Amino acid sequence: MCSLVQIWPSVTFVLLLGFHHASCFWILNVVFPPETKVQAPGNSTPPLIIVPGNLGNRLEAKIDKPHLVHWMCYRKTDHWFPLWIDLNMFMPIGVDCWIDNIRLVYNRTTRQSFNSPGVQVRVPGFGQTYPIEFLDNNKLAGYFHSMVQHLVNIGYKRNETIRGAPYDWRLTPNQNAEYLMKLKELVEEMYNQYLQPVYLLGHSMGCHYVLYFLNSQPQAWKDKYIRGFISLAAPWGGAIKVLRVMASGENDGIPMISNIKIREEQRMAATNPWMLPTEKTWPKDHVFLSTPTFNYTYQDYRRYFTDIDFEDGWYMWEDSKNLTSELHPPGVEVWCMYGVGIPTAVTQIYDEQYPNADPIDFVYDDGDDTVDSRSMSLCRRWVGQQNKPVHVTEYRGLPHLDIVFNEKVLIQIQKILEGISETPKEVDIRSGQNKTSV
Repeated sequence: MCSLVQIWPSVTFVLLLGFHHASCFWILNVVFPPETKVQAPGNSTPPLIIVPGNLGNRLEAKIDKPHLVHWMCYRKTDHWFPLWIDLNMFMPIGVDCWIDNIRLVYNRTTRQSFNSPGVQVRVPGFGQTYPIEFLDNNKLAGYFHSMVQHLVNIGYKRNETIRGAPYDWRLTPNQNAEYLMKLKELVEEMYNQYLQPVYLLGHSMGCHYVLYFLNSQPQAWKDKYIRGFISLAAPWGGAIKVLRVMASGENDGIPMISNIKIREEQRMAATNPWMLPTEKTWPKDHVFLSTPTFNYTYQDYRRYFTDIDFEDGWYMWEDSKNLTSELHPPGVEVWCMYGVGIPTAVTQIYDEQYPNADPIDFVYDDGDDTVDSRSMSLCRRWVGQQNKPVHVTEYRGLPHLDIVFNEKVLIQIQKILEGISETPKEVDIRSGQNKTSV
């Protein structure tokens, strides 16, 4: 039996990280991810690169700040320190220091986002799996660990045949040109080393990054270097939850951090406006946010940003709204997998305290508890739009985060990597029944 001392840090991490469920998507695995069963190694291990979702890899910072938001904050550090994730950032004073360190500053003239003055941010471990397996040095906040370990159990090797491609998830891909170049070089490096085309696997917002990357490459390059794209829980048409996050914030019940306080950080990531619902997903008159004075639809984004006193968000959305919203086919074989059958909020209802209080009610539709199925199923449109096959599997009863460590999903990914293209149309996680595609 574990002692309270052993249990408490784990519980604390779960609760503290819970608020970021609201920052577009749930990207954090449970603490101490479920173990995977060792299986006989396969005969071949085609190279695989994993692109994580929003908040899905570590960030580090070094600071030499001209001023401080609080006298207890560090002004200067000689060494790089964890920016995402470190427990100290969630202490009562630490959260102010952390927000000031991780925030972006948007410039309407250059239409670019920059680090807070005096702050340098870097992404550690590009090409390695450690920054996406666990998001902290103590290995308490697990993410892709179960998947990587499952693949290792069947013959893959960390940092060799399976690689991670972490990035600065605060930035949209049009502001991350260096990362996209490094990703291309990594694909070519692995192809040349293993003499096989490479699989790309993305989760949640990471799938948008992969799509943007693939749409930027010539078809001849993709035909040579890319074997396929495995997409997990992608919000292809955006996520309605983002509007709540930017409007009123969400701390998921963490008493030491108010919704309004954490809203400061949640508004500063350029990727939040990028992930707003697109017009391809919902009817133009669908109400995303309802208040006593106005109902906000896709056509009302400018008023939405004005009313919540976040006008920079409008310009950030204009900068990024067309990056992937047209959903041009990726031009490679696709396996699109996502959860369904879980009530997911599609309308958020506020009282007269909007936007400085929580919603008082919700209207629900089908989804994976974070993204609605209308959005995730848009990958079906690629069927017939490209020469390469498109396979779609719905996992009934599977939450947004669980898809990265669910055993049935891991086994299906294994089959894909082993060259078994046929996939079930639907898998009921609760009953285990599959409906096999023809």
